[in-house]
Amino acid sequence: MSMTPTGGDGPVASPVRGSGERAASVWPGPLTSHRWVFTLTVVFLFAASVLRSVLAFDDGRRLVALGMLAVWLVLLLSEPALSRRWRGWFVVSVAGQAAAVGVALTLSDASDFFAILLAVPAMQATMRWRLRDAAILIALFGVLTQLALIGNYGAAQAATFVAIYAGAQTFLAAYALTTKRATEARRRNEELASELRRANDRLADHAARAERLATVRERQRLARDLHDSVTQTLFSMTLTARSARLLLERSPAQVTGQLDQIDDLARGALAEMTALSAELPLAVADDDLAAALAAHVRERERSDGLSVTVEVEGGGEGEAVTSPTETAALLRIVQEALNNVVKHADTPSASVRLRLRVPRRLEIEDDGKGFDPRRAGGRGLGLGGMRERAAEIGWTLAVESAPGTGTRVIVEEDVGEEDGGAERGVAGEIAAARGAARRDAAGQPAGANEWGRDSGER
Repeated sequence: MSMTPTGGDGPVASPVRGSGERAASVWPGPLTSHRWVFTLTVVFLFAASVLRSVLAFDDGRRLVALGMLAVWLVLLLSEPALSRRWRGWFVVSVAGQAAAVGVALTLSDASDFFAILLAVPAMQATMRWRLRDAAILIALFGVLTQLALIGNYGAAQAATFVAIYAGAQTFLAAYALTTKRATEARRRNEELASELRRANDRLADHAARAERLATVRERQRLARDLHDSVTQTLFSMTLTARSARLLLERSPAQVTGQLDQIDDLARGALAEMTALSAELPLAVADDDLAAALAAHVRERERSDGLSVTVEVEGGGEGEAVTSPTETAALLRIVQEALNNVVKHADTPSASVRLRLRVPRRLEIEDDGKGFDPRRAGGRGLGLGGMRERAAEIGWTLAVESAPGTGTRVIVEEDVGEEDGGAERGVAGEIAAARGAARRDAAGQPAGANEWGRDSGER
């Protein structure tokens, strides 16, 4: 135990271990009131012992008593510094203090008061050791006091003194124990507060990362929405404008129809931009995916001349339906797939098949030029954007195609291996067989990527 300040307002906390000791910080810095209580206890007890030695003994025994008190004080004051160099010094210090007090107790029939000095090492031991070990030490101090006093006082009177001084030692040790527990509780509270601050810092950091991620995702969403809506409409306007330019030279009377179509497309683009600027989701009446698909197919046939058939399986009472989020995402996927058909497939027709029974499934298929999916990868906002949309609603997206065999985009609900794994496996085998048969019939190997190579959009 230390009575020496460590720099602020606290004393040295020496983590000393002896036989059967547990490391413990004694009188930590923040508990200055306890340190001063201990210091004043030592000062008063030592001063009283010196004064009693001067008054009660003659010259010879007085020198011995003062010498033992000096040894006791040196051992007490030197303990913190020496314990830092050797952990076992604390036990040596306690034993030395007990020995010095024991010698002083044997000087005369007026030396019993020296036993009160044993309360100081008892307090030290209580702060450092387990309670059981400190209790054993106080008991040993009682035995030492009994043996030292029995010669001058007799067994009975010596036992009386033992009881008195052991009680005083126990009282002061109990105070030390209370201080120790208060110190440990304070330390635990400080550790909890520190951990709470670290948790708050981690939470703030996580919130900042989540905010940045949300910003990135929102940018990606807006980019996909622009690509799926306004960009495609502008592409259709470009094609229509080129057609109008050609008709202006060959058949001016038909230019009016092309201009009307450009006007309709421009109005549609303006409506899309208005919805995006207001951050509104894709408008779908009553979240009816089948109705939304039918409406989009009609618009596609009117604007691009693409003939699309829609087949819906299920959707009756008690069968699975799509949520608003799923409806918007799946409709966007269909829009992008049909945009790719118009731009790359070189075919006037396509088909959309929707199954509303678990596992729900959506297919977009054409019989155009096809492409090699391995070369398309995830470049641009075409295939990559469709896969992201599918993943956001917990669905999976796969593309089956080969040059000359058309293309099929399959979007399927991910219901797990137990519920839908077998069915998806069978569907995959059937799709692979159909693709192989079509390639054999066409007599073409896998070649260059056609569907999606333009501008890296697929």
